[in-house]
Amino acid sequence: MGSGCLKVTKYFLFLFNLLFLILGAVIVGFGIWILADKTSFIAVIQMSSPSLKTGAYIFIGAGALTMLMGFLGCLGAVNEIRCLLGLYFTCLMVILITQVAAGLVIYFHEEVLKEELSHIARILIKNYDPSNDDKRNSQDAWDYVQTQIACCGWAGAKDWESNEILINRSMTAYPCSCSNSSREFEVYSGFCNLDDPVNGTATYADWPVHKQGCMDGAEKWLKDNLGIILGVCTGVAVIELLGMILSISLCKNIHSEDYTKVPKS
Repeated sequence: MGSGCLKVTKYFLFLFNLLFLILGAVIVGFGIWILADKTSFIAVIQMSSPSLKTGAYIFIGAGALTMLMGFLGCLGAVNEIRCLLGLYFTCLMVILITQVAAGLVIYFHEEVLKEELSHIARILIKNYDPSNDDKRNSQDAWDYVQTQIACCGWAGAKDWESNEILINRSMTAYPCSCSNSSREFEVYSGFCNLDDPVNGTATYADWPVHKQGCMDGAEKWLKDNLGIILGVCTGVAVIELLGMILSISLCKNIHSEDYTKVPKS
């Protein structure tokens, strides 16, 4: 390879790794979003399932490592350090294999995830108590979901018949966030009293609430966000593969006498 081609490869590798560093920052940001988000369905899962929080920390760690690899790749390319380029290639290969393995695990455990979401939502509905401050965050998140998706319960409003407070009130109250008269962008919480219940009792069919369950809306929300996640991961994987090709090409064509070359101060 001529010196011109070597320079082109070197600067292409630098640009790819600069983009790689930016994508790593995006992954870190996504992990932080999972931990910080308190106003969507992901907050409900996070409060009830510690595995999601663990996954968020994994995203942050993987993003930080990706940024480090991008930095090392830029440094190795600009200064033509063969040993650093070789280390960079090896680390990229390990990361790429790990990402593929993680993607396959998530794909083949999709049904398990759906079952876990269903279990979490039903337990939250059964134990929903507006006076319990310890569960305020997860309950507020669930109210937000029901208001924004215009739904009630997981499979339907009937799920709320398992709530102990509503049972004690003979179903003459209903969750305010389920109301079909809720205004857009306004989130309600707690229980609302039913107007003129017959003989002091009622059923979910008497409630002025949305009849659609949140399951379909939640699945759509997850699919939309999974598409973003997969898009980011695919972009990272493509950059990783290109970085591997360019780094090994540059490493092979750096003269052997430059093997111990170090950056100039």
